[in-house]
Amino acid sequence: MSLLIDDNDTNWYKSIIQAVNDGILVIDFYGVVQIINKEYTNITGVTESEIVGELLRDVRPGAELPEVLLDGKIRSGVFRKEGKNNYIVDMAPIYNGNKIIGAVSVCKSLKEVHHLTQELNRSKKRLKQLEEMVESFHRTTYSFEDIVGQNKGLLNAIHTAKKAAGTDFNILILGESGTGKELFAQAIHHISSRNSHPFVPVNCAAIPSTLLESELFGYEEGAFTSSKKGGKSGLFDLADNGTLFLDEIGDMPLEMQAKVLRVMQDGVIRKVGSLHERKVNVRVIAATNKDLEKMISKERFRADLYYRLNTFQIKIPSLKSRKDDIPLLVDYFLQNANLHSLSPDESFIDLLMSYDWPGNIRELKNTIHYAMNMTESSRLKAGDLPDTINRNGQRSGEKTLERIIEETERDAILDVLNKTGTDLKGKKLAAKKLNISLATLYNKISRLDIPF
Repeated sequence: MSLLIDDNDTNWYKSIIQAVNDGILVIDFYGVVQIINKEYTNITGVTESEIVGELLRDVRPGAELPEVLLDGKIRSGVFRKEGKNNYIVDMAPIYNGNKIIGAVSVCKSLKEVHHLTQELNRSKKRLKQLEEMVESFHRTTYSFEDIVGQNKGLLNAIHTAKKAAGTDFNILILGESGTGKELFAQAIHHISSRNSHPFVPVNCAAIPSTLLESELFGYEEGAFTSSKKGGKSGLFDLADNGTLFLDEIGDMPLEMQAKVLRVMQDGVIRKVGSLHERKVNVRVIAATNKDLEKMISKERFRADLYYRLNTFQIKIPSLKSRKDDIPLLVDYFLQNANLHSLSPDESFIDLLMSYDWPGNIRELKNTIHYAMNMTESSRLKAGDLPDTINRNGQRSGEKTLERIIEETERDAILDVLNKTGTDLKGKKLAAKKLNISLATLYNKISRLDIPF
């Protein structure tokens, strides 16, 4: 039985075989070589005139391809040598129905195999590095143990956050810049049921509005002029089954708010430039230092997105409203820096307590690090603090009438709320005791930064 091809089709089949980049050799049922291609000659050095029409074993003693005719077994990665040429061969039988009518050998030069192996190993190594980078980048750093303080307002925020962590609801964190909103978000993710999956933070204010959509949802190759080959996955993709932290969501454009709302409602995303949607399972924690309710009234923030996010609201008090925690925070920063021999003196703490900390915990941390490097003794003194703290702290120590009134008003409201309770019923009773409307009480709570 011969594998010879009809004359009408010979040129067509030969053209196909010649176009293959691997070396090809075909024998018929009797072991006679019928076809080789140019790449086979390049790899082995054997020419068409030397081998075609000859029994393979006559030309190539020790050839294994005739064995394939007998046992029908596929062979892979067989090492062969012809003169100085080394190469790797894969072999397989050719069937016509259930009968073997020939066999084919496909070979690659050892140099090419080595090159491909190196490329594969490099790709595997790079992939492993990227996986480790992504895993490291999306792993939470902080837990609730890293939130320092005993202030009642802070403890209320921690209590609410822990309750929220036990659910799968979306969360809205409110607080001034530097109060630790991402710290709270990471702590929530850390004890949630999603903690084995990614925590992906994104600062909505730091990404230009023209790029925000492609960052959040990804894009297909060719979606726009500067798009990468192969496209790009979005942050919702990376956060699948985990948590997406949308920091500074108050800075998100209205058009993008609508698209984020749709993902939260329907659980589907669509890459820029794609016609296909993909299901994602993402919990959203959003944070802002802006008054979203005022933004809603000015049509700068979507009410439906606000209500979708505001299932759990956590308000982090400013450092100005929890100055009783400053000594604890100072000790914490000193311990974290492994400076156990350093301690603050009374003048140092007094000056910190008299300053209003517009930059909150972040500013306090930077200030303590500054003092650590400026001090020339084991005691931190007022003189080790930056000039801005010294000037403003001393000035703020001389209370104006307006400040005295504010502090008195704040203390009075706190005293009443501690007695009546801070739920809606308690606040109504507090407003009645203070002889003001409930709306006025809410305004004062917000203006005076009362953490209820």
